[in-house]
Amino acid sequence: MFALLVTGLIATALAAFLCARNIGRLSTGRRPIAAAPAHTFDPGRERRAEQRARQLLRSCVNATEWAMYRDLGFIQLPGRRLADSSGDDGQPPYAYLIYPHKPLVAYEPATGRLLSEYCVQFPDVEGGGPTRLPASDDVLAKWMALTSDESRVIGRANMHLVGRQHDPAHVRRDIWRLAEWERRNGALSTSRSTAA
Repeated sequence: MFALLVTGLIATALAAFLCARNIGRLSTGRRPIAAAPAHTFDPGRERRAEQRARQLLRSCVNATEWAMYRDLGFIQLPGRRLADSSGDDGQPPYAYLIYPHKPLVAYEPATGRLLSEYCVQFPDVEGGGPTRLPASDDVLAKWMALTSDESRVIGRANMHLVGRQHDPAHVRRDIWRLAEWERRNGALSTSRSTAA
């Protein structure tokens, strides 16, 4: 019984303190400070950002790469570090698949053998916005980094075997889709490398 009485007294004292504080604010005309609104997701803004990003990507990459991204959702970029050692069929010894918000995948175009994943990130540093770029901006950032300084990008990336973040079966399916897409469109990997 005594414990119940003590608990009641403490609750009453706490309620009186809170009421007195609020009455003091009302009498001085001050209002409680409202918390700043948290960043809310705006699908319209996200969609507009992606549309602008797609326009920018289209203006930077060549027509074949743009069509590939539009149709397949990724871009293949021939490796340049070993460009002098192209095979007899004109294919580079390795190439990258550039996916939005996923690691780069290196593979051998001649055999389809998966080599590795390279984790690179380009976060959105604008204040108050989402923490990652729109998908097309992410692809463009990776494309620009690889075309300007492939050795530096690959040297700084976290490298893993394919399977860490990419499903190897899905990547092999994408390589097959790419081969079918190139066959239908008459696009050759060498035409992309000469445009750079």
